[in-house]
Amino acid sequence: MITRFITEVSTTFNPFLPRAKTARLFLSFLPPNARQTMKIDTKLLPRTSRDPSFIKLKFKDGKQMKLDAEKLGIKGVVEEVDRHSRILSRQEELNGN
Repeated sequence: MITRFITEVSTTFNPFLPRAKTARLFLSFLPPNARQTMKIDTKLLPRTSRDPSFIKLKFKDGKQMKLDAEKLGIKGVVEEVDRHSRILSRQEELNGN
């Protein structure tokens, strides 16, 4: 997963539900130095909560994404992040930065 262009990550999930697996896996995919390069906010819901799990992302170009972690699954979330990151990478190469 290309995380170089992500500036902010915000997740909300109930750690006791199996549906939260995508959000937990996404956080584990972030590199060890992620807290130095991006703002990470995690909100844990109480055990009795039935609120959906989601992941909010903000990229260097200002684009914001709110991904439904329960419906997309980890593959879908990684594909969405990589799709936008590849666009930003191409723009960076074309600009010569």
